[in-house]
Amino acid sequence: MVLPGLALPDDIDALKAMILSMAREQAASEARIAVAEVRIAASEAEVARLKAVEKSANERIANLTSILKVLQRTQHGTRSERLRLAIDDEQASFAFEEVETGLSEIRSELDRAVGNKPKRAPRPRKGFAAHLERIEEVVEPEIPGDCEGLEKVLIGEDRSERLDVVPPKFRVIVTRRPKYAFRGRDGVVQALAPAQIVESGLPTERLLAYIAVSKYADGLPLYRQEAIYLRDGVEISRSLMAQWMGHLGFELQMLADYILERVKEGERVFADETTLPTLAPGSGKTTKAWLWAYARDDRPYGGTSPPMVAYRFEDSRGADCVARHLAGFSGMLQVDGYSAYTNLVKARAKAGSNETIRLAGCWAHLRRKFYDLHISGVSQ
Repeated sequence: MVLPGLALPDDIDALKAMILSMAREQAASEARIAVAEVRIAASEAEVARLKAVEKSANERIANLTSILKVLQRTQHGTRSERLRLAIDDEQASFAFEEVETGLSEIRSELDRAVGNKPKRAPRPRKGFAAHLERIEEVVEPEIPGDCEGLEKVLIGEDRSERLDVVPPKFRVIVTRRPKYAFRGRDGVVQALAPAQIVESGLPTERLLAYIAVSKYADGLPLYRQEAIYLRDGVEISRSLMAQWMGHLGFELQMLADYILERVKEGERVFADETTLPTLAPGSGKTTKAWLWAYARDDRPYGGTSPPMVAYRFEDSRGADCVARHLAGFSGMLQVDGYSAYTNLVKARAKAGSNETIRLAGCWAHLRRKFYDLHISGVSQ
């Protein structure tokens, strides 16, 4: 078959060369088609793999989202929902952390699956606190062989910061008190032993503070601290640490009383109370106790006194507790609608006391009443 418009040479050798050239072009075209088919098959396989990854990720995201909604109902839902779910704050916080970890893992998996996706523009990173120690590490490049012996000229640098931590480590403080005797003189001279919170005890004041902050500020029970310290080969039983906390509490009682007195010196005090589950000795069960908080913060009103909060632990929520705590206080008391505070004001007025208290209501508690009326449909 002769292609239309194609002039065939009369020379046989030229005709053979033309046929060979056309055969090579056809073979090259078939090779390109085969490569394209392989790439299409690979692309289809990659699309199927990405769809499988996306399906798995969507299922996990849906599961985590449902868990998140349950947790949100425990915090923001109606009281009946919160009671049915029976999840405490520690469990909810742990679950929220697990959800965040799961979502981050899914995002990393999707990033690895996409592989060569275009990188997004870097977002400005919030700098770390200025008081943190900075340790600079300079990573020098390898000098190419053809640059050996030439003078280096610094024309710039890239700088990045990462957050690091030095885990706490145990150490032993060895205190030596030499004894001296003098020739020609009777007696021995030796320095007095330094004062300790736990007399003749094992812990330093720094260790006591670390255990107390971990337990009361960070919510780390003593039995967990016992297991953590054991990883460093330090055996401290929780019963022993409990005794140490008792000694520390006794020494800090004076400071707690001082803070409460300073709080009551203010013109206005914020008071509130909350339940605190407490282990009943010998029963293995918890009972309901109460933690009373009294705060003073005069900064919004032009005051220069530092903000402070005083806490008091009580076995009850009775009016005698607040009367005992606020003895000697005169001024404005901002509280919720609990009757113990109202009874305190009435009792002082009836007794003709010079220590007068004016109650200030809480807008947040008042707003709840309007919200209840709104959702019940009677706020028209």
